[in-house]
Amino acid sequence: MPHSPSNDLVEDLGAPERNTILRPFSRSLPMALLRGREAVMVNFRAILLDDALTEQQWRIMRVLYDQGDKEISELSRICYILLPSMSGILKRMATKDLVHRSQDSQDQRRVTISLSAKGQDLVKKIAPRLEEQYRRIEKRFGKEQLEHLYRLLADLEHI
Repeated sequence: MPHSPSNDLVEDLGAPERNTILRPFSRSLPMALLRGREAVMVNFRAILLDDALTEQQWRIMRVLYDQGDKEISELSRICYILLPSMSGILKRMATKDLVHRSQDSQDQRRVTISLSAKGQDLVKKIAPRLEEQYRRIEKRFGKEQLEHLYRLLADLEHI
Protein backbone atom coordinates (compact mmCIF):
# COMPACT_ATOMS: atom_id res chain seq x y z
CA MET A 1 0.00 0.00 0.00
CA PRO A 2 1.42 3.49 -0.88
CA HIS A 3 2.54 5.49 2.11
CA SER A 4 0.53 8.52 3.15
CA PRO A 5 -0.06 10.34 6.42
CA SER A 6 -3.54 8.81 6.63
CA ASN A 7 -1.94 5.34 6.42
CA ASP A 8 0.11 6.26 9.52
CA LEU A 9 -3.11 6.97 11.38
CA VAL A 10 -4.59 3.59 10.47
CA GLU A 11 -1.35 1.76 11.26
CA ASP A 12 -0.85 3.54 14.61
CA LEU A 13 -4.41 2.96 15.76
CA GLY A 14 -4.05 -0.79 15.22
CA ALA A 15 -0.46 -1.05 16.43
CA PRO A 16 0.39 -2.34 19.87
CA GLU A 17 1.43 0.32 22.36
CA ARG A 18 5.18 0.92 21.93
CA ASN A 19 5.72 3.08 24.96
CA THR A 20 3.90 4.10 28.05
CA ILE A 21 4.83 7.78 28.23
CA LEU A 22 3.47 9.11 24.93
CA ARG A 23 0.25 8.64 23.07
CA PRO A 24 0.62 7.20 19.54
CA PHE A 25 2.04 9.77 17.12
CA SER A 26 -1.19 9.68 15.09
CA ARG A 27 -3.05 10.94 18.16
CA SER A 28 -0.78 13.97 18.61
CA LEU A 29 -3.11 16.95 18.41
CA PRO A 30 -0.45 19.31 16.99
CA MET A 31 0.33 16.78 14.25
CA ALA A 32 -3.35 16.18 13.49
CA LEU A 33 -3.81 19.94 13.12
CA LEU A 34 -0.76 20.14 10.85
CA ARG A 35 -2.06 17.28 8.70
CA GLY A 36 -5.42 19.04 8.41
CA ARG A 37 -3.74 22.34 7.58
CA GLU A 38 -1.66 20.74 4.84
CA ALA A 39 -4.71 18.98 3.40
CA VAL A 40 -6.42 22.37 3.13
CA MET A 41 -3.41 24.43 2.06
CA VAL A 42 -2.64 22.23 -0.93
CA ASN A 43 -5.82 23.71 -2.43
CA PHE A 44 -4.63 27.29 -1.96
CA ARG A 45 -0.85 27.15 -2.35
CA ALA A 46 -0.84 26.78 -6.14
CA ILE A 47 -3.08 29.83 -6.54
CA LEU A 48 -0.75 31.95 -4.43
CA LEU A 49 2.31 30.68 -6.25
CA ASP A 50 0.79 31.75 -9.59
CA ASP A 51 1.27 35.32 -8.37
CA ALA A 52 4.58 34.64 -6.58
CA LEU A 53 3.05 35.05 -3.12
CA THR A 54 3.97 33.13 -0.01
CA GLU A 55 1.36 31.99 2.48
CA GLN A 56 2.65 34.57 4.97
CA GLN A 57 2.42 37.39 2.41
CA TRP A 58 -1.13 36.38 1.62
CA ARG A 59 -2.07 36.35 5.31
CA ILE A 60 -0.75 39.89 5.65
CA MET A 61 -2.57 41.09 2.54
CA ARG A 62 -5.78 39.41 3.66
CA VAL A 63 -5.72 41.09 7.07
CA LEU A 64 -4.90 44.51 5.63
CA TYR A 65 -7.64 44.13 3.00
CA ASP A 66 -10.24 43.08 5.60
CA GLN A 67 -9.23 45.24 8.55
CA GLY A 68 -7.29 48.18 7.15
CA ASP A 69 -3.97 49.63 8.23
CA LYS A 70 -2.19 47.96 11.14
CA GLU A 71 0.87 48.59 13.26
CA ILE A 72 3.54 45.97 12.68
CA SER A 73 3.22 44.39 16.14
CA GLU A 74 -0.55 44.04 15.80
CA LEU A 75 -0.22 42.65 12.28
CA SER A 76 2.33 40.15 13.57
CA ARG A 77 -0.04 39.00 16.30
CA ILE A 78 -3.07 38.68 14.02
CA CYS A 79 -1.13 36.81 11.30
CA TYR A 80 0.79 34.55 13.71
CA ILE A 81 4.12 35.66 12.27
CA LEU A 82 7.02 36.40 14.61
CA LEU A 83 8.15 40.04 14.57
CA PRO A 84 11.68 39.34 13.23
CA SER A 85 10.19 37.37 10.33
CA MET A 86 7.48 39.98 9.79
CA SER A 87 10.07 42.69 9.22
CA GLY A 88 11.75 40.76 6.40
CA ILE A 89 8.46 39.77 4.80
CA LEU A 90 7.21 43.37 4.84
CA LYS A 91 10.46 44.62 3.28
CA ARG A 92 10.05 42.15 0.40
CA MET A 93 6.39 43.10 0.02
CA ALA A 94 7.26 46.81 -0.03
CA THR A 95 9.85 46.12 -2.74
CA LYS A 96 7.06 44.52 -4.81
CA ASP A 97 4.85 47.56 -4.02
CA LEU A 98 2.24 45.38 -2.29
CA VAL A 99 2.32 47.34 0.97
CA HIS A 100 3.31 50.78 2.20
CA ARG A 101 5.03 51.62 5.47
CA SER A 102 4.44 54.90 7.26
CA GLN A 103 5.94 56.18 10.49
CA ASP A 104 3.89 57.94 13.13
CA SER A 105 4.84 61.64 13.19
CA GLN A 106 4.59 61.65 17.00
CA ASP A 107 6.47 58.39 17.64
CA GLN A 108 8.99 57.32 15.00
CA ARG A 109 9.12 53.81 16.51
CA ARG A 110 5.50 53.20 15.49
CA VAL A 111 5.21 51.97 11.92
CA THR A 112 1.87 51.40 10.23
CA ILE A 113 1.44 49.07 7.28
CA SER A 114 -1.18 49.58 4.61
CA LEU A 115 -2.09 47.65 1.50
CA SER A 116 -1.06 49.48 -1.67
CA ALA A 117 -3.34 49.91 -4.67
CA LYS A 118 -1.34 47.16 -6.40
CA GLY A 119 -1.86 44.93 -3.35
CA GLN A 120 -5.59 45.61 -3.33
CA ASP A 121 -5.82 44.79 -7.03
CA LEU A 122 -3.96 41.53 -6.45
CA VAL A 123 -6.35 40.54 -3.64
CA LYS A 124 -9.32 41.22 -5.95
CA LYS A 125 -7.67 39.17 -8.71
CA ILE A 126 -6.92 36.16 -6.49
CA ALA A 127 -10.11 36.19 -4.37
CA PRO A 128 -12.44 34.48 -6.89
CA ARG A 129 -10.05 31.53 -7.31
CA LEU A 130 -9.66 31.14 -3.56
CA GLU A 131 -13.41 31.34 -3.03
CA GLU A 132 -13.83 28.59 -5.62
CA GLN A 133 -11.52 26.41 -3.51
CA TYR A 134 -13.65 27.16 -0.44
CA ARG A 135 -16.74 26.05 -2.37
CA ARG A 136 -15.01 22.81 -3.38
CA ILE A 137 -13.97 22.11 0.19
CA GLU A 138 -17.48 22.86 1.44
CA LYS A 139 -19.01 20.62 -1.20
CA ARG A 140 -16.67 17.75 -0.39
CA PHE A 141 -16.58 18.17 3.39
CA GLY A 142 -20.16 19.34 3.87
CA LYS A 143 -21.43 22.77 4.87
CA GLU A 144 -22.59 21.69 8.32
CA GLN A 145 -19.37 19.83 9.05
CA LEU A 146 -17.30 22.80 7.94
CA GLU A 147 -19.29 25.17 10.18
CA HIS A 148 -18.88 22.71 13.04
CA LEU A 149 -15.12 22.60 12.39
CA TYR A 150 -14.93 26.41 12.50
CA ARG A 151 -16.72 26.37 15.87
CA LEU A 152 -14.47 23.63 17.26
CA LEU A 153 -11.32 25.44 16.14
CA ALA A 154 -12.57 28.70 17.65
CA ASP A 155 -13.25 26.86 20.92
CA LEU A 156 -9.79 25.28 20.77
CA GLU A 157 -8.19 28.73 20.66
CA HIS A 158 -9.51 29.38 24.16
CA ILE A 159 -8.20 26.35 26.03
